Amino acid sequence: MQGHPTHTLIFWKWQGVVCFIPWPHTPVGRGKAVADLVLKDLIPQSGQGQRGAGVYEGSGGVRARAAWPLLPPPPHPQLSPAAWPQASSRLGRSPGRGISQGWSQPVLARQSERQHSPSGTAELAAARARRGSVAMSPLLYYALPALGSYVMLSIFFLRRPRLLHTPWVPAFYPRLGAHRGGSGERLENTMEAMENSMAQRADLLELDCQLTRDGVVVVSHDENLSRQSGMNRDVGSLDFEELPLYKEELEVYFSPGRFAHGSDRHMMRLEDLFRRFPRMPMSVEIAGLVRRFDRSEITIWASEKSSIMKKCKAANPEMPFSFTTSRGFWLLLLYYLGLLPFIPIPERFFICFLPTIINRTYFPFSCPGLNHLAAVVSKWFIMRKSLIQHLERRGVQVIFWCLNEEADFEVAFRLGATGIITDYPTALRRYLDTQGAAARAS
Repeated sequence: MQGHPTHTLIFWKWQGVVCFIPWPHTPVGRGKAVADLVLKDLIPQSGQGQRGAGVYEGSGGVRARAAWPLLPPPPHPQLSPAAWPQASSRLGRSPGRGISQGWSQPVLARQSERQHSPSGTAELAAARARRGSVAMSPLLYYALPALGSYVMLSIFFLRRPRLLHTPWVPAFYPRLGAHRGGSGERLENTMEAMENSMAQRADLLELDCQLTRDGVVVVSHDENLSRQSGMNRDVGSLDFEELPLYKEELEVYFSPGRFAHGSDRHMMRLEDLFRRFPRMPMSVEIAGLVRRFDRSEITIWASEKSSIMKKCKAANPEMPFSFTTSRGFWLLLLYYLGLLPFIPIPERFFICFLPTIINRTYFPFSCPGLNHLAAVVSKWFIMRKSLIQHLERRGVQVIFWCLNEEADFEVAFRLGATGIITDYPTALRRYLDTQGAAARAS
């Protein structure tokens, strides 16, 4: 019976056996092209001859294409010709197998060769890896654009934080801060040292306070009096009238080997300092006196410990406060994760040591190796101009301590710091005046 072909029959010889694939319901015009594609995929090129091919029409409307490639002998065992029909019929009952409800003998032979050869094992592993990469492609398709958008938004708002946040309005700008009242030029925390700093037009007095046994708040860095006076007693174990005099000279902590002298050797009460300089900004950890002298706006809560800062904020929430040590680490983490532009910052001051002084004038550890490591790591993490500029644009003032050399002044202000805390207010004032004169001249 003649008519339009309903099948394309693709067949070739394999080890002397005629192999074929029935391709159903293929239009006549496309039978040859389909056969070419199938043969190209199923029959490897041997490099030893050419395939013979032809299209034939037989009875029943069957179009057949023949190909006889010259193939090398198979290097590994495969299914015998007798087993092909049984395997083909068994696989043919599985949905989705083969081209026409079954697999041809060459395909089975090819599968057998892959299973028994080392190269076939590697090929299968590569195929599985390709399938895994295909499965991962949708995730990458959505994740990479989302990550890129997040990075771009983070950088954009890092440079323009005022689009998201209202900046703090500072009550004062502390360009020159006197550490312990200027402990490099006079005996630390004495009235003489405070007056010397005021003569250098200091903008901030950095203080530490202790409480005596009779409840008097005194200005003293150490709780134990041994370093300052030679008496091995705590401030809290003595009444104010029992406090000893300072030594005649004290070593400058951030300038090892250098000593300060002064005629005033008396420890003073914080109350006396507030009365002497009522509008001078200071950093303390005492709440009661601050409220009594109406100094909430010009006095900074400055403490490294979160527990103390929590008590300070509860006692007087109107006072501006600085970052504690733990909050400082949290700030750096948010910055490097790109989340800082989206997070509100309640602190108004970021008072931090300048990493370049570690292992030079500041030795936080007794081991030189740890000091060197701390200098390298902290310099890499903290000295980021984009971070400092972001904080400044949000109204958070950045103050570096404790800098005693002009080279350190230069580094801090180039990073964008608001001000510097120093033991030598005269040296910092000279630097500021010189830079200001140079700026006006230019």
